[in-house]
Amino acid sequence: MDIGKRLKDLRGSRNRDKVAADIGVSSSALGMYESNKRVPRDDIKRRIADYYGVTIQQLFFDEECHLM
Repeated sequence: MDIGKRLKDLRGSRNRDKVAADIGVSSSALGMYESNKRVPRDDIKRRIADYYGVTIQQLFFDEECHLM
C-alpha cells in the first residue's frame, strides 16, 4: 500500500481541514501527502504518526502493516 492511500485510510471520514489543522499543516499540504505529490518532512511525519497513534515505521515504512 502506498503512503498516500495509508494516510487517506487513516483519516477516514474525518474532515481534511480539521486533521490538517490538528497536525499543523495546511489542508493543501495534507492533500499532497495523501495523493503522493509531496513527502512530509521528518518533523511532520512524527506529528502525523502521533496524531493517528501509530509509529513512523508503521505509517511510512512497513509494507505489510495493517493499520486499520
